[in-house]
Amino acid sequence: MEAARQRLDRLWQQGREFLGCEVAILGGAMSWVSERHLVAAISNAGAFGVIACGSMSPELLDAEIKGTRALTARPFGVNLITMHPDLDRLIDVCADNGVGHVVLAGGLPSTAAIKRVKETGARVVCFAPALVLAKKLVRSGVDALVIEGAEAGGHIGPVSTSVLVQEILPHTREVPVFVAGGIGRGEAVVSYLEMGAAGVQIGTRFVCATECVAHPNFKQAFIRASARDAVPTVQLDPAFPVIPVRALVNKGTQKFLETQRDVIDRFRRGEIDQKTAQLEIEHFWAGALRRAVVEGDVEYGSLMAGQSVGLVTREQPTAEIIAELIAQAIESLQAKVA
Repeated sequence: MEAARQRLDRLWQQGREFLGCEVAILGGAMSWVSERHLVAAISNAGAFGVIACGSMSPELLDAEIKGTRALTARPFGVNLITMHPDLDRLIDVCADNGVGHVVLAGGLPSTAAIKRVKETGARVVCFAPALVLAKKLVRSGVDALVIEGAEAGGHIGPVSTSVLVQEILPHTREVPVFVAGGIGRGEAVVSYLEMGAAGVQIGTRFVCATECVAHPNFKQAFIRASARDAVPTVQLDPAFPVIPVRALVNKGTQKFLETQRDVIDRFRRGEIDQKTAQLEIEHFWAGALRRAVVEGDVEYGSLMAGQSVGLVTREQPTAEIIAELIAQAIESLQAKVA
């Protein structure tokens, strides 16, 4: 058993050193979910919590970072959305609070944004949806990459984790690479580490952590769901593109389809122009994630979840979830040693 534990430590040593923690597991930044209590709990358990800034103002982010610091003395990071209108000010807030790792998400960040973060002394982590973009980001100076497959919850790309890993990992050795999307057990963690990953990112498993502030209805929806219930939003007409979002099917999902049909029919009858139609479709889910996570509206709110939701069977303390993942990883390695 000790040999297997040492092997695991060696496999994710690069990730542990980069993050400054004992366990090379990044907490996936989930809006309204990854706030101070869950982030601190993940870091206190030896992994690396990440605050989801989302649409927060600089003032709210400042309070959230300070609130997290009050709950943990261990390292944690902040996830910033590149399209946020106050991105520069948010970077300054991270700098003023001595945040050591900034994750830039929600689109390909500009070289200027990467440079601005690095000038504060923080390390920059970015998402790479393809090898060509991974190489571009490395040239732009990022310090680490996350490759996230379509099995993940929330906004997703079209390629599965297993394929992205094969495409990117063998050709990206300059910086640590963390793998995300569909990871819910320790055996999967080991498989990616053995392929060359520095660590992993996990989100869905932490939604039902005891410390997570998500509404009990939201957590129960996760506990009841199977992997097959977490599906991407459907686009009815290519003339009206829908950014794919993986979430649990509910009444809101059906209403979204009906709304698309209605809006497209109105456009075809000449009642509204294409831009207005597209905006109506895009605005359908506005506030829907908050309604689900904070208010508990699991019928019409957005239940963003990865396919690993089928592996979420009960509410557990964060430390127990992480210990379980490690135990599974060690057992997997122990079987190989034997």
